Amino acid sequence: MVTETEVKKMVIISRPTEPFIPEMITVHLGEPGQPAGNVTIPFPSYIKNVASSVIYPTWPESAIRANIYAIVTFALNRVFTEWYRSRGYDFDITNSEFDQSYTPGKDIYENISKIVDEIFNSYVAKSGKIEPLLTEFCDGKITKCTGLQQWDAVSLASKGYTPLQILQNFYGNDISIIKNVSVGTNIESYPLYPLQLGSFGRDVSIIQHELNRISENYPSIPKITQDSDGIFGAQTDTAVKQFQKIFNLTPNGIIDSATWYRIKYIYSSVKGLGGFFSEGLAPEEIESTFAVFWQEGNSGIWVKIIQYYLHVIACYYTDLPQIEITGNFGSETKEAVMAIERKFNLIVDGVVGIQTWALLDQLYKSIMDHIPEGCLPNKTIYPGYILSFGMGDKNVTLMQTYLAELSKYYPYIPKVDVTGIYDEQTGAAVSAIQQKYLGELGETPRALIGPITWSKIAELYENLPKTTP
Repeated sequence: MVTETEVKKMVIISRPTEPFIPEMITVHLGEPGQPAGNVTIPFPSYIKNVASSVIYPTWPESAIRANIYAIVTFALNRVFTEWYRSRGYDFDITNSEFDQSYTPGKDIYENISKIVDEIFNSYVAKSGKIEPLLTEFCDGKITKCTGLQQWDAVSLASKGYTPLQILQNFYGNDISIIKNVSVGTNIESYPLYPLQLGSFGRDVSIIQHELNRISENYPSIPKITQDSDGIFGAQTDTAVKQFQKIFNLTPNGIIDSATWYRIKYIYSSVKGLGGFFSEGLAPEEIESTFAVFWQEGNSGIWVKIIQYYLHVIACYYTDLPQIEITGNFGSETKEAVMAIERKFNLIVDGVVGIQTWALLDQLYKSIMDHIPEGCLPNKTIYPGYILSFGMGDKNVTLMQTYLAELSKYYPYIPKVDVTGIYDEQTGAAVSAIQQKYLGELGETPRALIGPITWSKIAELYENLPKTTP
């Protein structure tokens, strides 16, 4: 059994996949490997401190703004690439020579403070790319660098250059300033639960994309071409295991925190995301077939799966409203979502976002061995993960056994051999059932066995006559 307190501990928040302005940033007061304290402060306060440490308030405003854009962007690059966290550190940036000068207790110049308040949610990026550029900068007199040289920026500003023109002078004409960037909670990107065979969602999409890019530099890692986007199938499992072998991790195919951040580190390295000569990250590279959230008015298979979880969870927690599994996110579904959000202390908005989806998934896995009889038309309970091509375990064997018997009774279902491996024969039989009974709201893409398809196969099998022809 699971208690409500235990369930609350399972609730997670997911880090945005696109660049964002962190509410807070953690600064290490020393070099990366040096024992020193960390301070966590509001991002605008950090930018004001750094800017007041390296900028003269008497400079022309265009020079000040150009410098602040560079300071903001450099910090965002460290946050976005998880430069230090992917290396095992518990901070985002340092105040050492490797990063930017941050001085605790530093007096802040009034004009710099006002400009930071205006533009702290903007950053520099290469045209057509989304990641914050690593905007290296230096004074240009005592130290030289390949990026912005501050005293030269002052001279350009005196000649009438705009902030963008100053930045383009140092970082290239193919840059632009992305403005009005959303502010988000700066948390670790690891989803706080392991991804493995049968997992699905945006986090799986991210890892599949990153492994495919890494494989261009490490060709022994197989390309993930057969698994559906966001579905952790056998091919993804093989790629993860090979990655783990190459980088001296336990080759178990499970993406725990160590594997997740090692993938992040290698991906950032091969793409050069943490350097000035970055390969760049195009918007389409972070696209996923998985929605960010579902709300009233939506429809489709994922709504149906949400309703499946809501239905089953309400059988266990009888104070929650029971709903039908229709595939349409109507007012009843919204009320059910709000009820579970209220019960487990989430934001009560009736929207299934990252937190609510994670709660449903974790709740289901916690209670699936205690589902009251009669809750579902089938007795064989969905195991909580998707079965797909190439997988082989006891649940694949179970489904093949059911399908083999069903094919003897229903002529439209192709013959299935019980091999223990999800093969084309199995997929053909699953697709036939989806087309017959589930229509457009069957698992997408077809032939995957999620909760809706699992329940239908189990229901059909459990209702077979005792003697089949």
